[in-house]
Amino acid sequence: MIPVNESKPNEFTVQGFSDLPHLQFPLFIAFISVYLIIVFSNLIVLMSIIVYSHLHTPMYIFLCNLSAIDISYTSTILPKLLAMLLSQCKSISFLECFIQLYFFIAFACTEVLLMAAMAYDRYVAICHPLHYSILMKPKQCARIVLAVWAMGFLNPVVHTILTANLSYCHSRHIEHIFCDLAPLLKLTCSDTFTIELWNYIDGTLISISAFILTLISYVFIISTILNIQSASGRRKTFSTCASQMTCVILFYGTLICLYMRPTSMYSPEHDKFLALLYVVLIPMLNPFIYTLKNEDFKNVFKKINTTLFCFERYIKGDQ
Repeated sequence: MIPVNESKPNEFTVQGFSDLPHLQFPLFIAFISVYLIIVFSNLIVLMSIIVYSHLHTPMYIFLCNLSAIDISYTSTILPKLLAMLLSQCKSISFLECFIQLYFFIAFACTEVLLMAAMAYDRYVAICHPLHYSILMKPKQCARIVLAVWAMGFLNPVVHTILTANLSYCHSRHIEHIFCDLAPLLKLTCSDTFTIELWNYIDGTLISISAFILTLISYVFIISTILNIQSASGRRKTFSTCASQMTCVILFYGTLICLYMRPTSMYSPEHDKFLALLYVVLIPMLNPFIYTLKNEDFKNVFKKINTTLFCFERYIKGDQ
């Protein structure tokens, strides 16, 4: 339960894209289309991994969790943004704002840790293939997944409590597309040293540590790939981790630019559009990047197409 603060407002107003009134409906159409693509494409990946037993390997179990995270943290932001684009009401209650902040940080942190786990999985598979079945056995994989989710959801508790107990006496207007940490800190008249210090400590312990682990894993992976004698072997091995490397660069690049800096460097207009990279673009690209060149998923999609074709012929036959 969040303690009551004398300067705690009942609600905030979120700027969103209200500075572009002539684009409200086109933006609504664009964002709802993108949201549907994110949900359905990630659901296809998630359900394919659950249904097809040959995909029950650590790499695909991690990918299944990544799809669940992408759906979840996009759903934390986009439905509210869509409602604000469609109506004139730009307000969000104090409680709703901090629930949104908590879940956004939780899912973002979980994704950071999961990407580190996925990088470690590829490192073991490529650099130590003979030990893979021992180091990444099902029980070990399950422990990693549980630890990732637990750490991800415990991490934002301090952020949320500290931010909720600040005095918001400067303004109630959030210059962003959702309740994020930096724009909320710009509204407070309280001293933000403690929360900014915690942000850096937490960022170092969780995000930077995960990033370093991910980076080291890929350095060893690339080194191992370069030592493979045949060109076809190098291409085949590199294809298994190239998609993850692309997603890691996009994800960590935007997070570092947005969060590893002082609040004084916060730029509403710049950050609003940069936030769209990880709220919209990355969750939309992830399922396509991971599956388009993946032979296992190509075979799954062929089976799905064959099943749909047979079902269509069966329906037409009954008619």
